[in-house]
Amino acid sequence: MRRASAVPAPAVPREEPAEASAVVDFYGEHQAGIATEPQAHCTFVALDLREDVDRAGMARLMRILTDDAARLTAGSAALADSEPELAVLPARLTVTFGFGPRVAALVPEKPSPEWLGPLPAFSVDRLDPHYGDGDVLLQVASDDPLTLAHALRMLLKDARSFATVRWHQPGFRRARGSEKPGTTMRNLFGQIDGTVNPVPGTRDFDDLVWIADRSSWAHGGTGFVLRRIGMDLDKWDRLDREGREQSVGRTLDSGAPLTGSREHDEPDFAAKNAVGFPVIAEFAHIRRARLADPSQRIFRRGYNYDEPPFGTGVSHSGLLFASFQADVTHQFVPIQRSLDELDLLNEWLVPVGSAVFVIPPGCAPGGYIGETLLGA
Repeated sequence: MRRASAVPAPAVPREEPAEASAVVDFYGEHQAGIATEPQAHCTFVALDLREDVDRAGMARLMRILTDDAARLTAGSAALADSEPELAVLPARLTVTFGFGPRVAALVPEKPSPEWLGPLPAFSVDRLDPHYGDGDVLLQVASDDPLTLAHALRMLLKDARSFATVRWHQPGFRRARGSEKPGTTMRNLFGQIDGTVNPVPGTRDFDDLVWIADRSSWAHGGTGFVLRRIGMDLDKWDRLDREGREQSVGRTLDSGAPLTGSREHDEPDFAAKNAVGFPVIAEFAHIRRARLADPSQRIFRRGYNYDEPPFGTGVSHSGLLFASFQADVTHQFVPIQRSLDELDLLNEWLVPVGSAVFVIPPGCAPGGYIGETLLGA
């Protein structure tokens, strides 16, 4: 008796999870990837322009990259995409571009922010030039690492006639959906990291982050600082829990200040313990990071990094501290100077990379990122 041949099951349309197909609009007054709720994965890349790239060449590059980014963030393949199947699930993909001093110098008749350039030297710095400076910044973020890798490869393929890669720094947070939206991230010390952050969509955020000078080509953009901060986790392991909390000025479980019970309680820096010492010590990180002038604040959007250890070490990890502010000199530098002077966390942290860029404003469909500088 002949066995009946197997009948293939009818094809059933597959519905992708809403998170996988979620789109963040590319076009707008400001670039995406700043006020956007942080994605689970982010890679920062700096490019060095080739010597023959002039203003017109830079404009061509940005037209190409803008078109790529607009398509990819919408879940469509870029032109000449050899792997279009990898582009269909954007998972909140964003691409954010920044310009270094050399790009700004291509158009000297349009003055750039005075703060655009290397940060002043700090005593805690042990900077590696492999993680510093650059002409063009790409910040590519998504909740899906495969989507991110494909998008970044497409952008770099289209940029290679104009520029070479200077450095490449990937980072991560908790997977999307593993915590409630709006939960403050934790760094690899186990600390809640970034409690005191201006809230996107508020006047406070707008005043602190967006460049307001209407005479500047950077109007509607922002200042960007990336600090690669190595974390000595092996040394941190030898510190007891009380010592860790005293160093930070917050409890590790809830992130509450040592004078409060909830993460967002206002610290009481005047409070004294039973023997008359400050409850939040002078060297505590939260005290050193809080300046009296409320305009001297920043918006942080950091990511952890974790690389293979070497030798007898157990870890080679740290924080990609991404900071956005309208004026780097007025906002970022004073905070860093305060931390440089007394922050006890400097015992376990060392900045090894530093870069500053202007993030240009966004653009409308048919335009390109950087046209306020590179256009007529």
